[in-house]
Amino acid sequence: MTEDLLAATTGAVRRAGERLLRRYSTETRQAGLAELLAAAEDNDAAVVDALRPALARILPEAGWLNDEHGSGPLDTGQWWLIDPVGGNINAVHGMTDWNVGVSLVRDGRPVLAVLYFPLLDQMFTATEGGGAFLNGVRLRVSDKTSLEGALVGTGQAKPGQDAGVAERMGSSFAAMVKAAIYVRVSVPVTHQLAQVAAGRMDLHWQFDQVRSHVAGVLLVREAGGVVTDLDGEPWRLTSRDYLAAAPGVHAAALEVLAA
Repeated sequence: MTEDLLAATTGAVRRAGERLLRRYSTETRQAGLAELLAAAEDNDAAVVDALRPALARILPEAGWLNDEHGSGPLDTGQWWLIDPVGGNINAVHGMTDWNVGVSLVRDGRPVLAVLYFPLLDQMFTATEGGGAFLNGVRLRVSDKTSLEGALVGTGQAKPGQDAGVAERMGSSFAAMVKAAIYVRVSVPVTHQLAQVAAGRMDLHWQFDQVRSHVAGVLLVREAGGVVTDLDGEPWRLTSRDYLAAAPGVHAAALEVLAA
């Protein structure tokens, strides 16, 4: 059942991504905020119009949430969590870092994730207990055991970031840049989490939690990574922050971020 569910979800996400790809252009520009927001909303609508009926056919009993900036607990049962265009601001500026993300949460626990990078035709998938894959090839987080040579990252989860969170991001960057070889601050967050799962990056941390990150979190866990809150407790959907890392650098990163 899980294999069939994953295959059907992957197909739906691919079709939505292809629809978005037809809308995308590296020449896209907007004159101001109003035009930018309108273009982003149009992108979201194009993906939702493709995904919602498809996912409803796949699992009619599941609820549906496509608020990519939503947070907090969910009611019991199954929920589709949709990030129609992760990195939508990048897409409407003609940049290349954007994706389509879908995850399935069951009783507060992520059980399936599909993250598609249409421009690269890269399909990241994960199921609870079943591993993480990129285009069918199993993923494994990096084997690094020191931050000294680590490529790490964080990012802005949403526009209008809380001032306190912004200050913590700034101070954590200053601390981490002294410990790691390079620190990326970029969006979308799910892009970075996918890179951690693939072993291309070594860790990602976040001072806030939005539900659209769930797909990336499951990818990292199923690729052998460690995901906790910044107190070192196991990650939950309601965790206020998190660190997703290769096992060999997780403890050291927690120490840096605690400082």
